[in-house]
Amino acid sequence: DALKPLTSDNAQAKALKYTPDAATAVKDPAWKPGSHCGNCQFFTSATGACQIFPGFAVKPAGWCTAWAKRA
Repeated sequence: DALKPLTSDNAQAKALKYTPDAATAVKDPAWKPGSHCGNCQFFTSATGACQIFPGFAVKPAGWCTAWAKRA
């Protein structure tokens, strides 16, 4: 089954300032240039899944404050 897309009204998404477009996060002090879901260690590109938001798919171009650079 495909994962449901994460929406901005999700409580955890709000808490972690998730946005489907990392370009809108550039003013957030936690944002780092070049950071987006697609290069985060918690993101699985094959499914769009994110370990931070179990059961939901996030956009590769998205971003949240839990972002951590993939090794």
